Amino acid sequence: MQLQICTTIAALFISFIGILLLVINTEDIKGPVQIVLDAGSSHTSMFIYKCISKPKESDEVLKEVRDQLKTYPFSFKGKAYGWVTVNYLLEKFIKYGFVGQWLSPGRDTVGALDFGGASTQITFETKQTVENKDNLMKLQLYGRDYQIYTKSFLCYGRDQVLLRLLALLMKTQGSDRSIVHPCYPAGHSDSIKLSSVFDTPCNKRQTPYKPDDDLQIKETGNYDQCLGNVSCRFSFNKCSYSRCSFDGVFQPNITGYFMAFSAFFYTHLFLQKAAGITITSPAHLEDAVRVVCNMSFQEVNLILRDHLRDYCADSILLQVLLITGYGFSDLSFPHISFQEKAADTSVGWSLGYMLSLSNLLPAENVFVRKTLRPDAWRTAVFLFSALLIASIFFLLQIYQKNGTKLCR
Repeated sequence: MQLQICTTIAALFISFIGILLLVINTEDIKGPVQIVLDAGSSHTSMFIYKCISKPKESDEVLKEVRDQLKTYPFSFKGKAYGWVTVNYLLEKFIKYGFVGQWLSPGRDTVGALDFGGASTQITFETKQTVENKDNLMKLQLYGRDYQIYTKSFLCYGRDQVLLRLLALLMKTQGSDRSIVHPCYPAGHSDSIKLSSVFDTPCNKRQTPYKPDDDLQIKETGNYDQCLGNVSCRFSFNKCSYSRCSFDGVFQPNITGYFMAFSAFFYTHLFLQKAAGITITSPAHLEDAVRVVCNMSFQEVNLILRDHLRDYCADSILLQVLLITGYGFSDLSFPHISFQEKAADTSVGWSLGYMLSLSNLLPAENVFVRKTLRPDAWRTAVFLFSALLIASIFFLLQIYQKNGTKLCR
């Protein structure tokens, strides 16, 4: 009797597993574990230790990690996933309405402007022809097609441009010992190790130098000289396309609204506070940057104590990127919203990447998505009913046999 009960329970369990395997859409199943990294600097170090006691298993794990890292969107898709994050949080794709249904908001998407330590990115939807297909990405989300222009400029992040600017000043002034820095506030001097200038992939020194030597910096705070030196780090002359941003990179005309976050937000916030100007146009931006760059070290110190010597260079870099580089004009600049967060959530590419992996951003319209395919649903109901009837029948048989034995 116990054997029959165990057999019945086992049959039910195996049948249940079979139903799950039948009805779950295996195309929607993703890998159970993946590594998600965020881009915060010029390089990210990863240390993975091998277990000497199990060399075969360790080698297999390391191979899986290497193969997985090769699939990550560091060079291209990360920029588009940042755009996905912004528009998902702002409910530009889809929103849950008061009627208890998912609705399409019918609003245009928002472009994304990111300014990190190692790179700067621009991503926006465009209907124009993208002449360089390397900067084109097509997505289908909730039944709608999106043509996205996306470009990441490595070594044009805040930290890397400041280091490249130091290297430029050393080269133009012909000294490894002391330089005059027009982007640092006047009335102050400082010194740094040469190793801190050249120990980066974006700023490798071609000639030998002594890493432990000190570089003396005299700070002068001159807007025009700083603007000239920062602009030298960009190339605005060479362009083999109908239109370029800088360094010969194609970019279609700016259209729509944008959200600027990361260092864009913090620099813009400081500029308005320091200059006392509400920045709504390129002219306002230039006036505010000029005020900040002509401040003395003591004046800047009264406003902000952290990273105060870098804010002139940061501000000019923001000005050059947005106005001269990306091409925001008097008409398009007011369409930039400088925000720290979107819908009270920090913005980054990792959220958009995880949303895509988890299938929360489906290609098809949400109204036509079903939890189960019709054929699978009918099969599941039939199998469940048949198994339920068979199980009841077997249990009744066991109960009747048990009752007969007790009567005897």
